[in-house]
Amino acid sequence: MVRDLAVHQRLVEQILLDENLRPNADDYRQVCLGRSDRACLTDLFAQRGRVLPEAALNKLVKAKSERYQSELKTLDKLPLYSGLDDLIFKLRAAQLPLAIVTGVARAEVEAVLTQAKLIDHFAVIVAGDELPAGGSKPAPDAYLLAVERFNQVYPEMQLTVDQCLTVEDAFPGIEAAHRAGIKVVGVAHTYPFRMMQRRADWVVDYLFEVDLDWIRRVYLNPDTLPTAG
Repeated sequence: MVRDLAVHQRLVEQILLDENLRPNADDYRQVCLGRSDRACLTDLFAQRGRVLPEAALNKLVKAKSERYQSELKTLDKLPLYSGLDDLIFKLRAAQLPLAIVTGVARAEVEAVLTQAKLIDHFAVIVAGDELPAGGSKPAPDAYLLAVERFNQVYPEMQLTVDQCLTVEDAFPGIEAAHRAGIKVVGVAHTYPFRMMQRRADWVVDYLFEVDLDWIRRVYLNPDTLPTAG
């Protein structure tokens, strides 16, 4: 939603420095991209021979979240990904309920949505601090929880995973959705188009390229869906 990868990486690396641990950019990309802050910090510390007790982990996740929100307040305009407004408009016009399934803390995602004036568009939010580190993407837990919450908000829908669609730009998120039984539109924000093609069900370069008419036909006739890769 927001081009803030560099901000998240810098804040996580600052936490490592504060704990007298050496950050590494390659480690961040391999361990943290697409995963929750809880999973990211747990594994980064473990790589460096440190075990984070739950209380210490909670403290670090909270500190990172507070620093992130402070940085947001300094921005006149959020760096939203191109085409986001267009995609949300198309989805709402099609009367499709929306959820966010993210690895960042709930306070962070709510701050972004509020600042971007988008929070009213999402019926369900599943945030990274609502699941244990082991439940982070690529585990399917967050997506399964999102479907469960959809059915709590809209009990008349009786939603099932095969009726859902997710938009992802990171490999752990694509794997999590597939493990939950959900089809994926991959967006080439973080990785090249060809690499995304090997994992997602179909791929676009930009959010505004998501074609709802084509997707609707796929769900009505699943045999038309191309095989990833």
